[in-house]
Amino acid sequence: MEHEKEIVLPPYLKEGDKVALVSPAYWIPQEAIQKAAETVKSWGLQPVIGPHTNSLNVNVYAGTADERAADILWALKDDSIKAIICTRGGYGSIHLLNRIHTEDYQKHPKWLIGHGDITTLINAVTSAGVMSIHGPMAFQLANGQELDSQITRDVLFGTIPQYKIAGNDHNRCGHAEGVLVGGNLSSFTSIVGTKFLLPPDRDCILFIEEVEESLHDIDRLFYMLQLQSGFERVKGVIFGSFNSIKFDLQFGSVEQMLVAHLRDLDIPICCGFPVGSNSCLPLIMGAPCKLDVSVEEVTLTFNNEGDKRTYYIDRPSQQLMKIAE
Repeated sequence: MEHEKEIVLPPYLKEGDKVALVSPAYWIPQEAIQKAAETVKSWGLQPVIGPHTNSLNVNVYAGTADERAADILWALKDDSIKAIICTRGGYGSIHLLNRIHTEDYQKHPKWLIGHGDITTLINAVTSAGVMSIHGPMAFQLANGQELDSQITRDVLFGTIPQYKIAGNDHNRCGHAEGVLVGGNLSSFTSIVGTKFLLPPDRDCILFIEEVEESLHDIDRLFYMLQLQSGFERVKGVIFGSFNSIKFDLQFGSVEQMLVAHLRDLDIPICCGFPVGSNSCLPLIMGAPCKLDVSVEEVTLTFNNEGDKRTYYIDRPSQQLMKIAE
């Protein structure tokens, strides 16, 4: 078998580098983008705003699909721009997938940051062999989510987080290693079985979160994932936050239902990882990582080069504390 090609770690940033703010999906007001730009400035970086971010198409998208794709390509191909922060999700990123070629990501590897609907782009970047960041978007940076913002800034400058969280009654103990993939469940499932996923034979750790869906929709989407060929490459699962869920099935929690899906697999499962629509602690997607689940705690470790910093999430108070340099 041909040797597996490593996924590229984009260059870390330095003071004064340019960071693009682009809108691949829904439109947000320019005032919010300007506030996010101020946050980027406070990081010691130079924000530049995509040319079409103030366009409005069918009263919801930030421009036509061609315009939104053009902003991503502008940010990728401008070598002075070192990272790309998406302004918000919603819906629409899937329109861009066939408008941006794999080679565009490969020739210009740089950090793409977002979550939710941006999951489709993040996994397209991963399938091209480049890492990205599941993290806060411009509208959250504008609203002052300081901890998420600070850790994201640290990752961009080369400080890699290790997360430790307290145990959960739904967890399943074990150790797993693989490339981190996934994101928003409905957005991720929409590209399963397409060319925008990892190549075959690469072990994965699957991360999933969701917001504003019903239990029966989550049940159906997760079944769709499991039925795909290649699901046996999933060596560990991390369930993030499930917010504003409609409980139309008689389960005590989303986690209770989803863990039951995996009862025949001998893999570690982490429940309640505090990443989703409300908390956007950065996860390095496409990165080789280790998941260790014990009764007492869960540890997620990224095997990236760079300085390391460990954070512990105290579940009762939901506070995140730096515990080691």
